[in-house]
Amino acid sequence: MKCAWKELLAVLPVWLRKEVDRRQEDSLREIRLRINAPPELNLAGEKTKLPGQVTRQDLDFVINAASRYSPWSAATAARGFLTAAGGHRIGLCGEPVIRSGEITGMGTIRSLCIRVAGDYPGIASPLAKISGSLLILGAPGWGKTTLLRDLIRQTSPRETLCVVDERGELLPPELDPGTDADVLTGCSKEAGIPMLLRTMGPDTIAVDEITAPEDVRALLSAANCGVRLLATAHAASAADFQSRSVYRPLLTQPVFPTLAVLKQDNTYTVERIGKWNCDGLAHY
Repeated sequence: MKCAWKELLAVLPVWLRKEVDRRQEDSLREIRLRINAPPELNLAGEKTKLPGQVTRQDLDFVINAASRYSPWSAATAARGFLTAAGGHRIGLCGEPVIRSGEITGMGTIRSLCIRVAGDYPGIASPLAKISGSLLILGAPGWGKTTLLRDLIRQTSPRETLCVVDERGELLPPELDPGTDADVLTGCSKEAGIPMLLRTMGPDTIAVDEITAPEDVRALLSAANCGVRLLATAHAASAADFQSRSVYRPLLTQPVFPTLAVLKQDNTYTVERIGKWNCDGLAHY
C-alpha cells in the first residue's frame, strides 16, 4: 500500500506522532480522537487504544493543520468533514451550527475520525478491461475510493478522462502526481459534470460517492450525452443498491450495466445489471 504518511503525521498533535509512526503504515485505517479519552487506532479492523488523553487543544491543532485556514476547507467543514493533504478525510462530530434549518458550520467539536487514504496500484486491473460505465458499490470504509483511484489511473492513458473530485481526496497530488486525468477539485457533481461536458470534451467522467438526487441527475445528463461514467455509491450489495430510491433513476436506462461489489474481506465481485450473476473475483 502507498500512503501519504508524512502528510498524515503532520496533522497529528506532536505528542501523538511517534506512537502512530510506530504502527505499520499498511494496516492503519482510522484514527479516532475524542476529548478526554485515549486515541483509538483501527489497524486492519482491530481497534487499539494508545496512552494519553486527547484535549480540546489537540482537536484544534488537527483542524487547523488539516484546513490550512483555506476558505474551501472551512466550507466543507459545514458538511462535517475536512480533507487534509494526501487525501486523508477528517470527520467532525459535536454540535453543529444550524440556521433556518440548515447546518452552516461546526460549533463545538468533541471528536474526530481521521480516515487514512491508501493507494494500492494495480488492484483495478480486472475492471480496466471492462467497457461501458461501471459503478463501484460498498459499505463505508471498504475501499470504494481506493479502487476508483486505481481504475482512473489505469483508464486515463487511453481515454480522455475527467474527474470531479468533490472533496479533494480522490486524486490528491501527494498520492498521484502524474495522472493523465483532468481533475476538477472542490466542486459539486451537480455543477462540475455539466462544466466538464461543456469545456473538456471527456470520453469518460469519474466521480466518487453518489449520495443525492442532484448527483443522479447530473450523471443521467452525462449518460444521455454518450459519456462513459465511473462512480461509487454506498450499498452493501447489488440488491441493496437496487432497493434504494435515490438510485432508481440510474436503473431505468440502466446507466451502469456493470457493478463492482466490494466485500469486507478486500475482494470484489463483478456483476451485470439484469443478470446479477458473478463473473469475476479479484483480491487486493
